[in-house]
Amino acid sequence: MKKMSIIRYLLLMIVAVMLVLPGSIVKASGVDWNDAKIRVQGMGIAPARAMNPAQARMMARRAAVVDGYRQLAEAVQGVNVDAETTVENMMVTSDVIKTKVNAMIKGARVVAEGVTPDGGYQVTMEVSMFGVSNSVAQAVMPKPAAVEAFPAPVASVAPAVPSVSVSVNVNTSVTPASNLPANPSIPAVTVPATPVSPAPAPQAPTQPAVSNAGAIGGFTGLVVDCRGLGLKPVMSPVIKNAEGQAIYGYKNLDYDKVVSEGMAAYTTSPDKISRAGSNPLVVKAVSLDNHNGNPVISVADANRVLMENGKTAFLDNLKVVFLR
Repeated sequence: MKKMSIIRYLLLMIVAVMLVLPGSIVKASGVDWNDAKIRVQGMGIAPARAMNPAQARMMARRAAVVDGYRQLAEAVQGVNVDAETTVENMMVTSDVIKTKVNAMIKGARVVAEGVTPDGGYQVTMEVSMFGVSNSVAQAVMPKPAAVEAFPAPVASVAPAVPSVSVSVNVNTSVTPASNLPANPSIPAVTVPATPVSPAPAPQAPTQPAVSNAGAIGGFTGLVVDCRGLGLKPVMSPVIKNAEGQAIYGYKNLDYDKVVSEGMAAYTTSPDKISRAGSNPLVVKAVSLDNHNGNPVISVADANRVLMENGKTAFLDNLKVVFLR
């Protein structure tokens, strides 16, 4: 009996030594903007004082979860709420937001777990960027006092004729759709057969209403092609025209929708723009603003976006994708 106890003790000591060997912990964390998740892998090892293998496994799991919480806190704090403000900045200035963020992290989901080959324990934990409960947006997004109307198109500039595909070299000039080259490697975006009406006559700047008299109609969403510019993903982006006027921001939108769905999807693949629907309006960003967080499009493209939104309300419904 005594011999069995000694053997049992030696086995536990061997396991403990193996668990603390260098290289047994591999940590990975980060924000997945394509999936709108923050996902980390927490690692844990059992302390030498564990009395048996079952207790060692439980203690290693607990250590892994604690490590996951720590990594989530670091990742969440680095998320940009807008082009100039991180979650960490907001936590410093608001105890309410700090409390909400800490509670959100404690509510993180364990989506995978198990014993590692070297005897440690690994848990994969995640929180959602957007959602009605336990999301980063729910914890940090400020609610505007009132919803602001979308601006009117710039009266002195004719709206652009839409492009027909998301291609590597999207032309930002006003080019007839029939003259644009096709790119067989990227899915085409078909423009409805309805002919483009003549551009409306310039309106006096004092008229605030958004006219959709020259709208084509039928567009299901907006794709802003920002490839090659170094767009920085943020939770609350603003689309501006080349004159610096904001044409799309969270103040123009329903707050509950923004928290639940996010203002836009980010993707690096033209094949993953389904959020913008089957017939999106495609425009090319000409530059970036505010630390590369806000796309800037031409005034002509901005006018087209505003006119088409007046017809089918894709901006109101958050059907926006940023291709980066």
